[in-house]
Amino acid sequence: MKRLPTLFVSHGAPTYALAPGLAGAQLRALGQRLPRPAAIAVVSAHWQASEVKVGSSSRPATVHDFGGFPPPLYALRYPAPGQPELAQRALRLLQQAGWAASADPERGLDHGAWVPLLHLYPAADIPVFQIAMPHDLDEAGALRLGRALSPLADAGVLLVGSGSLTHNLREVRFGDGAGDAYVTAFADWVRDRLQAGEPPRLAQAPQGRRAHPSDEHWLPLLVAAGAAAPGAVVEELDGGVEHGVLAMRSYLFQA
Repeated sequence: MKRLPTLFVSHGAPTYALAPGLAGAQLRALGQRLPRPAAIAVVSAHWQASEVKVGSSSRPATVHDFGGFPPPLYALRYPAPGQPELAQRALRLLQQAGWAASADPERGLDHGAWVPLLHLYPAADIPVFQIAMPHDLDEAGALRLGRALSPLADAGVLLVGSGSLTHNLREVRFGDGAGDAYVTAFADWVRDRLQAGEPPRLAQAPQGRRAHPSDEHWLPLLVAAGAAAPGAVVEELDGGVEHGVLAMRSYLFQA
């Protein structure tokens, strides 16, 4: 099987599930042109643990890990099957690379996984499992975590890092589609570094700390970049800006 690309998606607010907009349309089109994966492995901003965890459920539940949103959002389900065999392969790769890692047979799919997948693969007929980031993960560790998982792409697994290219919830303005200047500056800097083959470093980025007061939505991008094949071509999908500060850009790392 030809090696699959790796992917970073900005998953926006949970309401992205109901209002896909430009970013959702881009993911739907991407899903139609990518080779069909044997499974999808998602590293989401919304699953952090004391060590790396790999979800090994054969039927992961749809987890509504948010509150205060419209009732129709809680009625949504993403009933994709799990893939325990490939989850165990991911676990072995992690352990061989020196990570403390274990399986979690109970973990479902949080909204960082099922919301973008609802647009990328709406039929929910491709197996999905999640991989948790350890709480103490830093940028160098995120790149190393991606490199440990990279062989999965040769086994037909689409590795998806799901976060947000910018994520300052202190400045959210619901309904505002105009991005602040620092949002665009940060997003453009990241795009340029990725396309130049330079994995981005948050400490070097303009307005980096303002764009990410905490780093859990930033690190999945570095995991996806670390898992990419050397010399991968980087394609940007620019889905605009949501709520003034959430840059909805996604990146495909194609071998």
